[in-house]
Amino acid sequence: MPVAPLRKIATTAGHLVVAVVVAIVVSAVGLFAFERVQWPAFNSSNVTQAVTTVMQFAALAALGLSVYLLRRRKWVPGARVLSWAALSGLVTATLGMPLAATRLYLHGISVDQEFRTQFLTRLTDSPALHDMNYADLPSFYPAGWFWMGGRVANLLGMDGWEAFKPYAIGSLAVASVVALVLWSELVRSDLAVLAATATTLVVLAYGSPEPYGAVIAVLVAPALVLAWGAFLPASTGDGGRQGWGAVVGTGLFLGIAATFYTLYLGIAAFAVTVMAVVAAYLARRAAGSWRATVPVLLRLAAMAAIAMLVALIVWAPFVFEVLAGNTPSGSGTATHYLPEAGAQLPLPMFHMSLIGLLSLLGTVWLVGRASSSHRAQALGLGVIAVYLWYLASMALTAMGNTLLAFRLEVILLVLLAAAGAFAFVEFSRWISLVTSDNPRVRRVLVAVGALGALAFTQNIPQVLASEITVAYTDTDGDGERADQRPAGAAAYYAEVDDVLVSQLGGERDDHVVLTADTTFLAYYPYFGFQALTSHYANPLADFSGRAAAIEEWAEFSSPDELFAAWEELPWQAPDAIVFRQGAEGYTLRLAEDVYPNDPNVRRFTVTFPKELFDDPRFTVTEVGPFVVVTVNDESA
Repeated sequence: MPVAPLRKIATTAGHLVVAVVVAIVVSAVGLFAFERVQWPAFNSSNVTQAVTTVMQFAALAALGLSVYLLRRRKWVPGARVLSWAALSGLVTATLGMPLAATRLYLHGISVDQEFRTQFLTRLTDSPALHDMNYADLPSFYPAGWFWMGGRVANLLGMDGWEAFKPYAIGSLAVASVVALVLWSELVRSDLAVLAATATTLVVLAYGSPEPYGAVIAVLVAPALVLAWGAFLPASTGDGGRQGWGAVVGTGLFLGIAATFYTLYLGIAAFAVTVMAVVAAYLARRAAGSWRATVPVLLRLAAMAAIAMLVALIVWAPFVFEVLAGNTPSGSGTATHYLPEAGAQLPLPMFHMSLIGLLSLLGTVWLVGRASSSHRAQALGLGVIAVYLWYLASMALTAMGNTLLAFRLEVILLVLLAAAGAFAFVEFSRWISLVTSDNPRVRRVLVAVGALGALAFTQNIPQVLASEITVAYTDTDGDGERADQRPAGAAAYYAEVDDVLVSQLGGERDDHVVLTADTTFLAYYPYFGFQALTSHYANPLADFSGRAAAIEEWAEFSSPDELFAAWEELPWQAPDAIVFRQGAEGYTLRLAEDVYPNDPNVRRFTVTFPKELFDDPRFTVTEVGPFVVVTVNDESA
């Protein structure tokens, strides 16, 4: 390889390393500082919103200064570092300050955030790629983000639930500056700051509750521009990058996406495939021969090979388990969800809002520059891929399934926001030319852009208001609510854990616990006998079979029947059961998939007779609203 490309790769790698270090330091210092002050709860005071706005203003001002310095080519190295620090600071302030008075992340420990916290707790307890819930099964859910978070939490001596918030915010800060570095390799440095800022703000507003997906979402736009450049025969200097470096970069991005979020891998891989088809068609038409498509297909194959190799880092245990003969039971229902947002095409460019205006600008630019800009072509093909995915998802509903298209709205907004940033710059240039470069017009345009960015940014905590409120109203792993109101039943979890540890012995991850209060498993790394719902259950675990078994046990009248049934189980039997007290016995609240209904989950209660555990082989302990039943060693 020539010296120049190697030097370029080394420089980019160096920028990535420094940018990541800057983001980690800024986010760590910021979060540490926030925790040193006794802030009021966000949902009961406007103080934290006010402080957040001040910090956001400072971060945006610093980003504006970096854009000015980079455009004027003054103090370029310092301007780069300033942009990295300011962007990571913007992320830290926007999420960290509203959550400063709680130890929980957005959406607390409720619904989907429960299983995410459970996964982080599992990988904090052990680096092995175990399933988040089921014993003796490899992880089916991509473990990349959670594995790194677990290692960070373990290194810092924190519980998984406690590390979730700072790790989520820090990883988003890191991803945002990585995106900025990638943009800087594709477009002019000042444009890169604008594009990275726009896409980061959109992800913060609409994707941050799902942090492991958000870190991929913020990278999608530059990754697609890179991929399109890999397929093009030449570069125009407009965001295209030819050569195998772009092939390797795209393959690495797809592989990392596979280790973080399967759905985002799917849309990214589909978009790249669409690009390859279009590039192959253009090459065929230009050369007049199908042979011209071979280089395009080879590059696509290389991307896929690289992506699969990277993906195997976290997927290998599951793949080997399936190859060994443990095939999915058919109980996996991850795609059985169709909310209203997934039943129609999203058209944000027609919404009367700032994001609607930015999307409209981006749409006009994508269409107007489709024939002359590689950037517009790449982002436009990405938008087309998202809409095709939506249509395919809606069509699949007739076959009893979906492609979860509603979760791709943030990807669509990211692509349109990137296009909108470029559009604003180009439209401003045209307006300046029409007005003979009148300095007053330029100042007005800059002011409008800056005020629009500030207006959108300061409203992000309001967009996330419900998620922030849940973070203050849920009971954390120490049994406390951040809003200082009376804690929920989770306040008794520590006592339940004490009972289990004292009566079962050994390590927590040696034991399987059957409970409907699966939040307990998010705070303590016991394995669960049954997951929260089938939609996030490992398909190798036979969710429906386990649910049927639990319902059957509730019909038994003697402990002997129960132990006989447990001995015949194809899975590890429970070492303990954590029930709720009921009027007629001990209760478990279970769930079943009822798709295509919305909501797609039906909850129902199973009641066990108390007499079933009136046996010396069980120890029954009442803890607040819970009844803890443990299996004594001599019963094994």
